[in-house]
Amino acid sequence: MKSSLRVVYSFPPVVSRNSKILILGSMPGEVSLKAHQYYAHPRNAFWRIMDELFGAGPSLSYQERLTVLDHAGVALWDSLRACTRPGSLDSAIRDEQANDFVTLFVSFPRITHVFFNGAKSEAAFRRHVLPTLPDPKHAFVRLPSSSPAHAGMAFDNKVERWRAVANALSQDL
Repeated sequence: MKSSLRVVYSFPPVVSRNSKILILGSMPGEVSLKAHQYYAHPRNAFWRIMDELFGAGPSLSYQERLTVLDHAGVALWDSLRACTRPGSLDSAIRDEQANDFVTLFVSFPRITHVFFNGAKSEAAFRRHVLPTLPDPKHAFVRLPSSSPAHAGMAFDNKVERWRAVANALSQDL
């Protein structure tokens, strides 16, 4: 059965005055949109990676995981505010509309690093957002996608690459 092309919208940012690190996806997939939760697909490795780094694993409730990340200084959002997309694949995203990062960075000036959860998130940010930032002083780092569609890298290797998030937080102390 073929999915129809429809406009999908991202969630509000999960961010606070504690936030020093921002992790950006591209756009939540269908499972996440239905659950109203970032990275809700059971095969997405994001929460397993966050468990390894911060103890924010899938055994905790969604709200508890967000609280753990907040205490660590980690914020979540997406590069895109809206797009058209059948299904959940990043490769199917069309008609991209970026989130408002100028306002976010002014409102949360302690954010020093932006980590992209995969290539699409980075490409959308660099295309639509970076040219709008008046004076970007953030470190921008692409990490391997936690998506089940990116199965070419072993979980342990993903965790090692994602350790850059925890390392950035420890440098910022």
